[in-house]
Amino acid sequence: MILTSSIYLTFLVILLFLYYIFPKKMQWLLLLVFSFIFILGSTSDVKVYLYILYTVLVSYVGSNIIGDAQSEKQKKKMQGLTVFLLFIQLVFLKYLNFVGSSSINFINLFGTNLSWTNLSIIAPIGVTFYTLIAIGYVIDVGRGVSKPQINILKHALYVLYFPQLTSGPFTRYLDMEKTLYSKHKFKLENICFGFQRIIWGFFKKLVISERMAILVNTVFDNYADFPGVYIIIGTVAFAIQLYTDFSGCMDIVLGSSETLGVTLPENFDTPYFSKSISEYWRRWHITLGTWFKDYFFYPILKSNVLQNLQSKLKKIFGKKWGKKITTYMGMFLLWFTVGIWHGGATKYIIGSGLLHWFYIVSGEIFEPLFNKIAKILHINKENLLFKFWQILRTFILVCIGDLFFRSDSVPDAINMIKSLSVNNYNEIFKRSNTKLRIRL
Repeated sequence: MILTSSIYLTFLVILLFLYYIFPKKMQWLLLLVFSFIFILGSTSDVKVYLYILYTVLVSYVGSNIIGDAQSEKQKKKMQGLTVFLLFIQLVFLKYLNFVGSSSINFINLFGTNLSWTNLSIIAPIGVTFYTLIAIGYVIDVGRGVSKPQINILKHALYVLYFPQLTSGPFTRYLDMEKTLYSKHKFKLENICFGFQRIIWGFFKKLVISERMAILVNTVFDNYADFPGVYIIIGTVAFAIQLYTDFSGCMDIVLGSSETLGVTLPENFDTPYFSKSISEYWRRWHITLGTWFKDYFFYPILKSNVLQNLQSKLKKIFGKKWGKKITTYMGMFLLWFTVGIWHGGATKYIIGSGLLHWFYIVSGEIFEPLFNKIAKILHINKENLLFKFWQILRTFILVCIGDLFFRSDSVPDAINMIKSLSVNNYNEIFKRSNTKLRIRL
C-alpha cells in the first residue's frame, strides 16, 4: 500500500473512525488487524505471510525462552541462535543474489568460470525494518533492558505496527510498550496536528521529490550527454529528491501514528545543515544510526577479537593509537554493513557506507593538522562564514556519496566524476564559443 495514495488515506480514515468507537482495551487489537490489512494491500503472495509469521514466531519464542533462562550462558546462547535465525531469513530475502554473485566473482579470481543466475524472491514489505526491530527487541531482552512480551498478538503488533513498516523509524520495545498498548481517547489536536504533518509529507513527496526526480532521471540516465555543471545540478537535485522523499515519508508515518495517539521517534533533524559528516549521520535517519551503534558497533568493539587485538596494538603503537586503530576497524565493519543495508550492490557499499567511513576517519586523523592551520591563519571557528563553509563542505561530501548511490554502477559514477574535470569544462567552453561565433 503506497503511503501517498488515496487508498492509504481511506484506510487511515476508516481505521480512525473504528479506533475511537472501539472499546479502548481492544484498540491495540484493531491496530494489529489493520496492520495485516496494510500488508495484505502490498501483495497477495502466500509465501510473504509465511515469512512474516516466521519473524513473529521466532522473535516471540526466542525472547520468552531468553526471559526464562536460568543462567547468563543460556541467555547468550538463545539470544545468539534467535538473532541468527532472524538474520539468515533477511539475508535470504534481500541479499541472496548479492552474496551469491559476489561469492562466484571471488571464486572466479582463482581461474574458474562459474556463473550466478539471479533468483526472483518476493520479500514482504518493510522486511529490513521489521526484522531489525525484532532483532533489537531480542537483544534488549537478553540484556535485561526489556521484559519479554507474553501475549503473542501484542508482540506481533510491536513488530508489524503498520506506520513504521515501509521506512521506519526503528523503535524500541521499552519505549513503544508505554504508548502502543495504552487506551487512547479521542483528541482533536492529535487529529489536526497529525493530518497537518501528513499533508506536509504529501507536499514533500509529490510536489518537490517527484518534480526533482524528472531532472535527476534525465541527467543520470543520460549522463554522457550532460557533462560538467549538469552533473553537479543533477546530483544536488538528487540530494533534495532523496531528502524530501524520505523525510516526507517520515512525516506521513509520524503524522499517521499521532492521529492514533501513538508516539514514534523523530528520524530527521535538518541534516543538510550539519557541519561534519559525523553530525550529518546523527541528524539523518537518526533511529537507523542509533540501532547500528547500539546493536552492532558497540558489541563489535567489546568482542574478544578486537579487545585482544587492541591489547597487542597498544604495545606496538601506544595506548592512544592502539585504541584508535581497533575503533576504526570496527567503524569499517559498521559502514560496510550500513552500505549493504541500503542495497545489495557495490555502489551502495561505497556511496552510503565506506565513503562516509573514509570521511569520518580521515577527518579525525587530520583534525590536529586542520586546527594548527586554522590557528596559523587566525581563523575564528565561531565565525558565521566559517560555519557556512563547514555546512557547504559537508553537503558537497554527502553529494559525492549520493552520486555513487544514484548511479547505475560504480564505473558510471566514476565517469560522471571525471566529467567534472577542467579539460571537460574547457571543451564545454570551446563548444559555447564556437556556437557564439556561428551566431555572430
